[in-house]
Amino acid sequence: MPDATAADISLENLPTWDLNDLYPGMQSAELEDAFKTAEQEAKAFAKKYEGKLASLSASGLADAIASYEAQDERMTRIMSYAGLLHAGDQLNPETGAFYQNAQERVTTISSHTLFFALELNRVDDAIVQKWLNDPAMANFAPWLKNLLIYKPHQLSDELEKFLHEQHVVGTAAWNRLFDETMAGLRFPMEGPDGTKELTSAEALHLLSDPSAEVRKAAAHSLGQVFNKNLQLFARITNTLAKDKEIDDRWRRYDRSVSARNMANQVEDEVVDALVQAVRDSYPRLSHRYYALKAKWMGSDKLDYWDRNAPLPDADDRTIGWDEARDTVLGAYNAFSPRLADVGRQFFDNAWIDVPPRPGKNPGAFAHPTVPSSHPYLLLNYQGKVRDVMTLAHELGHGCHQVLAGSQGHFLSRTPLTLAETASVFGEMLTFRSVLAAEQDPAKRRILLAGKVEDMLNTVIRQIAFYCFEEKVHNARREGEIPAEKLCDFWMEIQTESLGPALRYDDHYRGFWTYIGHFIHAPFYVYAYAFGDCLVNALYAEYQRQPVGFEDKYLDLLTSGGRMRHKELLAPFGLDASDPAFWSQGLDVISGMIDELEELSG
Repeated sequence: MPDATAADISLENLPTWDLNDLYPGMQSAELEDAFKTAEQEAKAFAKKYEGKLASLSASGLADAIASYEAQDERMTRIMSYAGLLHAGDQLNPETGAFYQNAQERVTTISSHTLFFALELNRVDDAIVQKWLNDPAMANFAPWLKNLLIYKPHQLSDELEKFLHEQHVVGTAAWNRLFDETMAGLRFPMEGPDGTKELTSAEALHLLSDPSAEVRKAAAHSLGQVFNKNLQLFARITNTLAKDKEIDDRWRRYDRSVSARNMANQVEDEVVDALVQAVRDSYPRLSHRYYALKAKWMGSDKLDYWDRNAPLPDADDRTIGWDEARDTVLGAYNAFSPRLADVGRQFFDNAWIDVPPRPGKNPGAFAHPTVPSSHPYLLLNYQGKVRDVMTLAHELGHGCHQVLAGSQGHFLSRTPLTLAETASVFGEMLTFRSVLAAEQDPAKRRILLAGKVEDMLNTVIRQIAFYCFEEKVHNARREGEIPAEKLCDFWMEIQTESLGPALRYDDHYRGFWTYIGHFIHAPFYVYAYAFGDCLVNALYAEYQRQPVGFEDKYLDLLTSGGRMRHKELLAPFGLDASDPAFWSQGLDVISGMIDELEELSG
């Protein structure tokens, strides 16, 4: 990244998104018409098809699925609008009430069409096979196959309808409580101008501050506030874990992760192999790296608030938004001008919400909305190298979602095992571009160390999160878990994964509370490690055989959810069911640490 001028480094007037492409307002006639149309069409659909699916021809079923898809897309568009409004300001009571009311209305409307999937899963296997063999069903055959895997776990129609309608005051309500609680927390930090009340995003960002005292103060402020709210977060966690245990038991899932794996279209044993490979790699990856970093920081131990600290002599300048945009798009363009053209749309249009602000979701995400519109990105950009890499990551998601949109609403949804492919690959392209442009050996070492830390955060830390979730969900089957026990689980997992070079205090015990994935998407986290190891293998293949790789890669992204991971990876000669696959990805990280040890003498 080139040196910035004073004009470049301003973080004022950062772009925000414009949600009018979805609907012009919460009270707009267009939105109310969408609700009314959705309700009318849902009732008409039920009248036309309920109880009659087994008698449909393949072409008749294809027509029915197309109608069902269109209705689902309309309701998804509504909920995307409501969800993005709420994410932009989770403390605004008006948007909070609108989000809740939209959920309730959409849930009520969709209860009319709930029969469709349930009835399809009761159709005789011979009829289903006849449908699948008919060319008229070619477009929707993958969707139907994905639906059929849930057949053994389906409950009675009456119970499924009850659970569907009850969701808004159950899981969804606890999710909202977590979001609004976290958005409302403030973390006091003493500064030259007095005490400032920071959001969680701002306080967490300070754990990467150049000043050790600032990092320590931020860590203690975070810990104090998290621990003060420990009982509430423990109640939310216990309630949602019990809710999942009940659902898993009634649906006859063997393990707490099985439902997630099924949704991800990946076998339990593949995920088990990934988790075991990563856990086995702790000593040669995270333990080794953090011992090396402690040495660089002048100690034999690394305080937990220094885990993501910049290295001595690291570039701590502020990177302006325009420079971040040009860096990422330049890296994308060097790999594929077509991919860069897709990404450029996000900047040329108001599709990204960039600045941190009170009440805003403190993380970063890419939300696909629906194929008839476009994705939106949410960031909390604060001008550091990690923020540039986060932009590269979320833009990868956005490009993936745009390309997969060609498959239609249902089949544009990529399984989570492949959902992180484009995002992590985008990060890798950006990192390699920045590293190639840097000639100073000392700065290259710092860049390389930063990439290793990001990869450890993506692979080691996310698998540690997965192991924490396993402990929580397994223990919850035996009864409610006290808050202190949850903290014990957290410390046990952190100590195992990060190694003996890390030093903790009691403030860190409550840091599990802010991880939103535990609340919103149990066991999602392994998808990051899956994606990182997959991208390492893909990037090695790109370096080995660059000719033709771009076309195969864009085909993978465009395919969306039409194929499973084995089919998608076959053109690259990769197989995630082979244990050696994971070793190949982890060896890339190990090789980078080898290089850092050599550079450190």
